[in-house]
Amino acid sequence: MTLEGLADLWFLPVNVLITCVIGSILGWILVIVTKPPRHLWGLVISCTSAANLGNMLLIILPALCKEKNNPFGEVASTCSANGKAYASLSLAIQIIYIWSVLYFLLRMYANNEVKETNSNNSIIVAANGCTRDVLHDPVGLPQIQNDRNQKVSTTVKFKQLFMKIMRSESLRKIFAPATIAAIVGFLIGIATPIRKTFIGDSAPLHVIYSAAELIGNAGIPSITLIVGANLLKGLSGSGVRPSVIIGILIIRNIFLPISGIGVIKAAKHLSLVDENSFYLFTLLIQYAIPPAMNIGTINQMLGSGESEFSMIMLWNYILAIFTLTFWIGFYMWLVI
Repeated sequence: MTLEGLADLWFLPVNVLITCVIGSILGWILVIVTKPPRHLWGLVISCTSAANLGNMLLIILPALCKEKNNPFGEVASTCSANGKAYASLSLAIQIIYIWSVLYFLLRMYANNEVKETNSNNSIIVAANGCTRDVLHDPVGLPQIQNDRNQKVSTTVKFKQLFMKIMRSESLRKIFAPATIAAIVGFLIGIATPIRKTFIGDSAPLHVIYSAAELIGNAGIPSITLIVGANLLKGLSGSGVRPSVIIGILIIRNIFLPISGIGVIKAAKHLSLVDENSFYLFTLLIQYAIPPAMNIGTINQMLGSGESEFSMIMLWNYILAIFTLTFWIGFYMWLVI
């Protein structure tokens, strides 16, 4: 992925964000209609907005290119290289979206579950007559904050604010390892001197690139095993209502793929995308991919909605065996 290639593919990251926006709107409507528990609102919206664009596209696109009768009319090696570039760019944008917008969304509604639990505990304690006011000073004296009376210069205030932001837990979550990897990958790709240092048989640090590529090739089967392990948890059941699961399935497997056809048709009409059939197919298939696995990682970190997510993912990936196959065939017929 070079700077020139990134400029040619400018609509691809925009399309990823469009899928997220449409999915979020549909997810919000689903939340209003089905009224799940409030601490699951973020999970429902996340499952309808973020797709598994990483390993799913890295599996699907090169596999189609290696078919003997390649339907896109490109040389297999060129087609596979383009497919990896499309998948990597999609993954980078999706990763940033998940660990910024969706992380805060999931954390906000997970905090509601904690508040509800604390509220219930307070009621139980009150019923036993064991409550006490812990908000007042033990001796009944008002708390005096002398800091309010201190005058701090504007420079010091900005410095304190900057240091607070840099040390905040939220910022560290945004710059998760996957986000940092996406940023580093972009920098290596778009900066010609850095790219020539790592990439190419004659590059002085080619061994680092080869080692990273070797580890990356093992990443896809490893993630697939993790997907299977998470789906297994869904067999034990959860508290999520069937109406919520059915709503997510309809959005992800019917509404989003159909809306993708309209978006890409409009983009072609406005000359925002090229007529390359493989590129158009990639844009369309982004709307038909099942939910992202990173949502489950965030739920595990927050300690909320793990079993519910596993149940949602179980039914999504079972249904995707049929729906994703259908949409792949239909999209190929549409662009070729």
